[in-house]
Amino acid sequence: MEVSEILAGAAGIVLGALITYVWWFSERSREAAPPAPVPAVPPDIATVLSVLRSSALVLDQEERVLRASAAAIGLGLVTDDDRLRSEELLDLVRLVRRDGEVREDEFEIRIRRRPPVYVRARVAPLSHGLMLALVEDRTTEQRVETLRRDFVANVSHELKTPIGAISLLAEAVGEASDDPEAVVRFASRMQAESERLTRLVQQIIDLSRLQADLGSDDAAVIKVGELVAEAVEHSHTDAEAKSITISQDVEPDLFVQGDRAQLHAAVSNLVENAVTYSPEGSVVAVGATGDGEDVRITVSDHGVGIAPEEQDRIFERFYRVDPARARATGGTGLGLSIVKHVAAGNGGSVEVWSEPGLGSSFTLVLPARDVDEGERE
Repeated sequence: MEVSEILAGAAGIVLGALITYVWWFSERSREAAPPAPVPAVPPDIATVLSVLRSSALVLDQEERVLRASAAAIGLGLVTDDDRLRSEELLDLVRLVRRDGEVREDEFEIRIRRRPPVYVRARVAPLSHGLMLALVEDRTTEQRVETLRRDFVANVSHELKTPIGAISLLAEAVGEASDDPEAVVRFASRMQAESERLTRLVQQIIDLSRLQADLGSDDAAVIKVGELVAEAVEHSHTDAEAKSITISQDVEPDLFVQGDRAQLHAAVSNLVENAVTYSPEGSVVAVGATGDGEDVRITVSDHGVGIAPEEQDRIFERFYRVDPARARATGGTGLGLSIVKHVAAGNGGSVEVWSEPGLGSSFTLVLPARDVDEGERE
């Protein structure tokens, strides 16, 4: 064998050994090198979270909050040490982590010194062991739904009373056909109950329109003196039956702008309530003054008055301070609620002052309207 062949074989052996060593060293280096760091929240997930309207939270495998939107922090879902404050939401996260199935639930979150928040939560698993929780604040929707149910229940109850009374009276009239005096008496009571039913249905319609903003969009300039006079005339018969005097003291040239039918209903309700709950032979005072920016229409009586703890609730629908007295007087519990909604819908407010045994004063405050000579004519 020639020397050149020997040298070539030796060079091949050395080259093979070198290649083997380089491969082995590369493998050892790759095994020893730490894995590439995985970001806490992948950029694509962070981008999606930034455009979501719901409150969003991302949690790691230790149930720590890695990312929380401003809305989630505003709801108070995250503690100072980056943990979930809601046990209900945490239980939902654990269920999803256990089987990987997307879940959603509705529950109430109560935080000390804050009103309860009703939410709908949806939890889904992400990559790298992360969990995504989307929380939607449904407090307003829940409150509206509760009010709707209460309204339907109250309407059903209030309608049942006069309808039942009319049915019983009609039966009594049929049984007393041979007693003319009893027929007249029962017929009179039927008429009173039917009037109460008519008034109740009309007030329900008025209140529903006000709450749905279905009133007229054509605001008109209204002279306050005429508005007050019409409201007083509306209660003239009832006042005369109780020997009640309705006094009027209205400053001249006071004008407001709004829905005339709504404002007439509001002032009429205030005057009607004052007459209804005033003793016989007393005085109901209706006045209107202007202070430049506002017009204040005040109705005062010398009735039984309202206790301070009741005054915050008298504007609620169907709320009556004395239910027995309200039934006796035919009250529906909707008049003041209508007044409140009319005031708000026409840019104003309603104020109340009352003392038990001294009487009450209700003031409808409306924005004043400057009127030139041509508009007055």
